[in-house]
Amino acid sequence: MSDTPVRSALTDDELAALDAHWRAANYLAVGQIYLMANPLLARPLVPEDIKPRLLGHWGTSPGLNLVHTHLNRVIKARDLSALCVWGPGHGGPAVLAN
Repeated sequence: MSDTPVRSALTDDELAALDAHWRAANYLAVGQIYLMANPLLARPLVPEDIKPRLLGHWGTSPGLNLVHTHLNRVIKARDLSALCVWGPGHGGPAVLAN
C-alpha cells in the first residue's frame, strides 16, 4: 500500500491561470530588458523607447518564469515555505518579474 496521495490533473481554469501568470511575467521581463519608456504600449513603439544597451538575456527569462509560475502554484496549494535562490546574471529580469 502506498502513502503517496492521488493527484488529479489541473483544471482548465488552473491551466489558464498558470498561462496568464507566465505570460504576464514574460511581458514584465521583456519590458525590463528592452524598454526604457512606454512599457504599457500606450502608443506604438518608437526607437527612442528601446534601451541603447540591453541588460539581461531573453533566452533565460521564459524558462525561469515557467519555473517560478509552477513553484508559486505548488507553494500556494501545499502551504509551503520556500526560498528560491537564483544566481546573478542574465536571468535578473525574470526574477524581478516574479
